[in-house]
Amino acid sequence: MTAKSRIILEKGREESVLRYHPWIFSGAIDSVEGKVVEGDDVEVVDFKRNYLASGHASSGSIAVKVYWFGPQKPPADLWFYKINKAWELRRNLGFVSDPQSNCYRLVFSEADGLPGLVIDYYNGVAVIQAHSMGMHLAKQAVCDALIKLYGKELLAVYDKSKEALAKSGTYSDGDSFLYGSVTELIVKENGHSFYIDFIEGQKTGFFLDQRENRSLLARYSGGKKVLNAFCYTGGFSIYALAAGASHVTSLDSSRKAIEALEKNLTLNTGYNGSHESVVNDAKLWLPAMDSDFDIIVLDPPAFAKRQADRHKALQGYRFINATALSKIKPGGLLFTFSCSQAISKEQFTSVVMSSALLAKRNARIIHHLGHSADHPVNIYHSEGEYLKGLVLVVD
Repeated sequence: MTAKSRIILEKGREESVLRYHPWIFSGAIDSVEGKVVEGDDVEVVDFKRNYLASGHASSGSIAVKVYWFGPQKPPADLWFYKINKAWELRRNLGFVSDPQSNCYRLVFSEADGLPGLVIDYYNGVAVIQAHSMGMHLAKQAVCDALIKLYGKELLAVYDKSKEALAKSGTYSDGDSFLYGSVTELIVKENGHSFYIDFIEGQKTGFFLDQRENRSLLARYSGGKKVLNAFCYTGGFSIYALAAGASHVTSLDSSRKAIEALEKNLTLNTGYNGSHESVVNDAKLWLPAMDSDFDIIVLDPPAFAKRQADRHKALQGYRFINATALSKIKPGGLLFTFSCSQAISKEQFTSVVMSSALLAKRNARIIHHLGHSADHPVNIYHSEGEYLKGLVLVVD
């Protein structure tokens, strides 16, 4: 891979690169050699012109997203090298060739040294999501690396980057298959079956990051009445019913999500408990709900995608948590989450605490939750830790 231009850092500003932080901010740059267009491959050098890293040029305050750190320059087969390394990690963690599960996150952006790239693997289908122009321009090279990695096991590669790129103000030529074609896709996760709508569904079609948290819910669900709020396609609902919940109510404002959930219910049979689907706005439904739920799951979409949205988001989290805490049965469990990257663990814990005060309920934290292990966090890039969760027992 040959870079088109060089980014020269100011003296002393190379320290973050030497500490392997994958973002180089515009304020650290002294000068540029050559014409740089967003998405270009660039080399980063110190003020003495010593090679430091390679990355994709970006607009805004983050000027370069680093995909390779020196002292050696990246290999010619960079994309296969990186993606194969990510696959080897998932294999070593037990996600590959698991007879009970055939879906996992293969590439998680900065955590796998590929900032701006997400790849989820669903039973032979790889769904790519580029969050930067650099990764968008590299999509065919990424596809070729996936074909080389999986061979005949790979049925299709689908590029689903349009929405993610639009949010960052970057143009995309639309979502499409880069390789093969699949019309219907069913996966297994811990023995449970799910339809995956990777074309019309949210994100890449399923929230793989909640795998371990769904299993934890199952541990406590036997004989319990469970509310799954913001249920999407029903991952938590299926796990709770399979674990012997007496009743599950699944709540979402999207009729399409509820229809997908009910399709998933038909794939997973043999439940003794009952199920109710509710299409409604959680903020309207929660205050009027019954006060007999043993377990409540709150897994809302990101309330704050930018720092500017943080105050409003905290108010939203406070409202739904205070309402749930005021309604849950004594001795009940609240599973509550935030996937807002702009909200820290400390802020989320604080807002849940203030919610308990508003509800006038005593509560104790029994679990701190995060991503599934196929969503590792780069130790040099804590910004990648977006999912925060708590399990509270409520007196």
